[in-house]
Amino acid sequence: MNGADTAWIIVATALVLFMTLPGLALFYGGLVRARNVLSVFMHCYAIACLMSILWFVFGYSIAFGDGGPLWGGLGKMFLSGVTVDSLSGTLPEVLFFAFQMTFAIITPALIVGAYVERIGFGFVLLFSGLWMLLVYAPVVHWIWGGGMLSDGGIFGEIGARDFAGGIVVHQTAGLAALIIAVALGPRRNKTTPPHNPGFVMIGAAMLWVGWFGFNGGSQLAADGGAAMALTVTHISAAAASLTWALWERVKFGKASLVGMVTGTIAGLASITPASGFVGPVEALIIGAIAGILCQEAVNLIRNKLKIDDTLDVFAVHGVGGIFGTIMIALFGAGSWAAQLGSLVIVGIFTVVVTFILVKVVGAITPLRVDEETETNGLDLSVHGERAYDISS
Repeated sequence: MNGADTAWIIVATALVLFMTLPGLALFYGGLVRARNVLSVFMHCYAIACLMSILWFVFGYSIAFGDGGPLWGGLGKMFLSGVTVDSLSGTLPEVLFFAFQMTFAIITPALIVGAYVERIGFGFVLLFSGLWMLLVYAPVVHWIWGGGMLSDGGIFGEIGARDFAGGIVVHQTAGLAALIIAVALGPRRNKTTPPHNPGFVMIGAAMLWVGWFGFNGGSQLAADGGAAMALTVTHISAAAASLTWALWERVKFGKASLVGMVTGTIAGLASITPASGFVGPVEALIIGAIAGILCQEAVNLIRNKLKIDDTLDVFAVHGVGGIFGTIMIALFGAGSWAAQLGSLVIVGIFTVVVTFILVKVVGAITPLRVDEETETNGLDLSVHGERAYDISS
């Protein structure tokens, strides 16, 4: 065990949990109507709790067990065989488990943005739990757990390069978000602007800070590689924020706060897979392109394809993660076959399994709330609470 590595990953674990609670909750919560903000908080919080338990019981074993090229098996259920002295590289294995658990929390939580304001709460819990176990955990094993897409797998000696989750986190969550958005259909009221842009900015800022643990922690060591990952993460986020705002100003005459911080998230998602393989100049290029690319993807999904992916999960996270994954090959840090092939394999797998889960879970518990509940807002109708007391 290395004490410095351990100390850093303890901090990184806290930072990645901070991304979901409260970062993502505030970012998404500010973007919806005032009558739905608590439902968004509830979704993020409940998913964090449920994924933690499921990761402990099944998920970690599926992802990082020794089962074979397709899945890790169930040999490490309930952390079987993992003691305080067990090591994963230079880290206590229980710490590696906890760090990876925070990734298993935020990935299904990202999908929340696609279905806010109209989803059934029971569906959220059952779908998220099954999706994490049947989509996310196997993909983790394929790429990070020594499975079929890693080095020595189906692409030969050089497997997929995905440092912190361009494929594993952002592509899978983005595609799942798109499938659910199509299955749900559009909101009945899409004209209301974000009820609290301040929440959106605060949440985005928390995500930015937490992303240092997300990407920097993925080095799994306290060394120069972690420092470089952190640095390129920041540069990409800053560049994408500026290009998003500039492109917005060119197209609409004004640069909005919500737009600029959405650009931040686009830059962060795009650098995620590449953060361990590129330098500052490449990060500047990735971020600068991402701010415009993801904004145009928002326009394509929302205005041309008329898909109500409410908070643009696919356009920002999905497109960003896919773009960053491709840029690894473009900059010569990975093979074209492995990068593109892994995107295709994981993409098809995610779409097929997500579609099946939507149908199966929807047959068990309602996918969408009724019209009255949607009109009145989920906060009071589903959870019996209001975010704001307008009488005081």
